[in-house]
Amino acid sequence: MQIDFLGAADCVTGSRHLIEWNERRVLLDAGLFQGFKVLRERNWAPPGFDVRSLDAVVLSHAHLDHSGWLPALVRHGYRGPIFSSPATRDLAEVLLLDAAHLQEEDARRANRLGFSRHAKALPLFTQADARSALKQFVSVTPGRAKPLGGGLTLQLVPAGHLLGACSVLLSHQGERLLFSGDLGRRDDLLMPPPARPPEADVLLVESTYGNRLHPQEDDVARLGAIVRDTIGRGGSVLLPAFAVGRAQALLLALQRLKSHGEIPARLPVFLDSPMAIETTELYRRHRPLLRVPQGEMARLVEHVTLVTTGAQSQRLARSQQAGRLPAVIISASGMATGGRVLNHLKAMAPDPRHAIVFAGFQVGGSRGALMVNGAADVKIHGEFVPIRARVTHLAGLSGHADANELMDWLRSLPRPPRQTYVVHGEPEAADALRQRIARELGWAVRVPPQGGRFQV
Repeated sequence: MQIDFLGAADCVTGSRHLIEWNERRVLLDAGLFQGFKVLRERNWAPPGFDVRSLDAVVLSHAHLDHSGWLPALVRHGYRGPIFSSPATRDLAEVLLLDAAHLQEEDARRANRLGFSRHAKALPLFTQADARSALKQFVSVTPGRAKPLGGGLTLQLVPAGHLLGACSVLLSHQGERLLFSGDLGRRDDLLMPPPARPPEADVLLVESTYGNRLHPQEDDVARLGAIVRDTIGRGGSVLLPAFAVGRAQALLLALQRLKSHGEIPARLPVFLDSPMAIETTELYRRHRPLLRVPQGEMARLVEHVTLVTTGAQSQRLARSQQAGRLPAVIISASGMATGGRVLNHLKAMAPDPRHAIVFAGFQVGGSRGALMVNGAADVKIHGEFVPIRARVTHLAGLSGHADANELMDWLRSLPRPPRQTYVVHGEPEAADALRQRIARELGWAVRVPPQGGRFQV
């Protein structure tokens, strides 16, 4: 078996792991690099392998740092199957088409306003590329074996974290490789905890929170306190949120706060993200995969204003800039890397009455990370916007297992793997988890470098 670590090896994004086994070539994930420019530039680099030689792509889940490079892969010539769980396929359709739209829109804006360094800004991929990729998806029911040819078998194992998210098990003649994907939490608002992992000879484990523990405080209660304090001074609360997963968790949190009398029942709540609106319907459709009672899912958008058009979004942003009715606004994206939330940031960030609350992990170099770390201003659409609003980070609302939860998942493996690779983490997080695995479990473990190739 040969493993090429082509992404998420020295950082937390761009998940791409190429497995060559018994003359079959399988790519685990095809994610976008996000955050610092030096990482984002990798998205434009050649694949590093002949994409036409791939026999299959297996997607652990739909988040763009795991799926967002699929349209580019297809653009480079990949025409084979893309295997995923049914719910992941449904979410990927929403995410990939939206990502392609943003790529095209950003290129048009750069050309119109002249802030591209290139003669003509081009999108990384187009909506046509995304639609082509979606035609290549093949749904695999978690828990059922799927032959990939050459004696290689695929099985998906629920991982929590996100609707449809799974760990990936590849098997050949009794040998097993397990890729954790992103692992969820024991007490996530939406998702059940990860299933018990199967035994494996080779393990690839994520380390997003490999050096951190989630705070013990109740983040839903903390959100309620922030909302009460903000509307008390005449301001509004902006919640930049990933349209898939985090927006639904925040809607659930706000509904629970209202039902318990923690925030005013008539406080206006706006969901300003067509993708989040569409995704919320998918969450309702796949409710049996969630830990949320059917009644609560049915009321998730009760008394919530769904902002569907760009004109409505602009009017909402202007109303907040003018300091009108206090409200809570949920808008994508979760790290403020693009989308409608940027208009709200431009309108609200300079006003100290408002609050901006980031929920969950903020990758280094993103606007969210800069603001959480105290930036005095951030660049939006080519201009610097001062940050005078109160910025808060609810780290506990992350959908990722923390360091102790990762170790608990590892301990639940039926037997120690022969070799463990720590991936999908910033260098400090990945190495901290490596050290804990070696010290507490005594396993053979290493952190692979970006582009590293290993024979197992």
